[in-house]
Amino acid sequence: MNILKTKAGLATKRSPASRAMSELGDHPYATAAVVGVAALAVAALVNRKLANDAERLNPPQGRFVEVDGVRLHYVERGKGDPLVLLHGNGSMVQDFESSGLLDKAAKNYRVIAFDRPGYGYSDRPRSTIWTPEAQADLIHRALEELDATPAIVLGHSWGASVAVALAVKYENSVKALVLASGYYYPTARIDVAAASGPAIPILGDILRYTVAPLLGRIMWPGVMRKIFGPAAVPRKFTKGFPAGLALRPSQLRASAAESALMIPDAYGMRDRYSELSMPVVIIAGELDRLIDTDRQSGQLHRDVAQSTFHSVPGAGHMVHQTATSRVMAAIDEAAAASVERRRPHAMPPAA
Repeated sequence: MNILKTKAGLATKRSPASRAMSELGDHPYATAAVVGVAALAVAALVNRKLANDAERLNPPQGRFVEVDGVRLHYVERGKGDPLVLLHGNGSMVQDFESSGLLDKAAKNYRVIAFDRPGYGYSDRPRSTIWTPEAQADLIHRALEELDATPAIVLGHSWGASVAVALAVKYENSVKALVLASGYYYPTARIDVAAASGPAIPILGDILRYTVAPLLGRIMWPGVMRKIFGPAAVPRKFTKGFPAGLALRPSQLRASAAESALMIPDAYGMRDRYSELSMPVVIIAGELDRLIDTDRQSGQLHRDVAQSTFHSVPGAGHMVHQTATSRVMAAIDEAAAASVERRRPHAMPPAA
């Protein structure tokens, strides 16, 4: 009898937490929900620490210019005619730094490499849909603020779309274009839909603060092999490009949003390439595994009369990393063509 009373007393003295866990045990779906929320909270804390560590180890190396309340980070080096470098989706100025292109170009040009909105240390206000045209407006005003127009503009991948939009809308500010590994014509892209997830409101926010950065770290080596392939990922990129910055929740949102905009932008721009009036040098890896080189760069060359096209044998999407000298030669070619374009034609001798 005393034993029964003791057990009953212990049962009534259980803590609220114990009773709650017991009740949850009777409701497996509720238990799973609580465990899931706890796991997401832990993931969010881990990702916050990883992002803070990445920023501590990789502080801004350049300067800032503020345009219409948006702060843009940029690296400037060298003297001469202005040369603007616009990186691709998911990237930042360290891509051009690690490739060696920035230093090569700085020997003869005043090079300005921007972190596009949302990348590196540049702002990306959610009040704006950052289409290539919206980014072109921002970059144009920044270049005016820096007294860096007219400029030769190089865009890689998604940055090529921004470069084209800048040249179409602000013709007098762009004296030549170099377009590397760009996407110019709409195609069916299942991978684009998959990559757009973190841009979805609410659900995407949960993903990019919890699951997406951790999955990104797991997938990073395979993704790099694909974008660099068939060439190996160069050591200079592995050492010089801060993957931790690229996998921050803020940058994942920018990357996902640009993936979602890629095909619609190609639809909107495909009939405007004929408006380009300046020299255009197109360069792409012959074996690009992300973008069909002939269908994209080759077709653009066929549609833009004053363009030249260089398909680099053995190179993939990251042509500026694996064929840096070829891209540097494309810049020099564009610069020479812009000088020739401005030169007055010789007058025939008087009769």
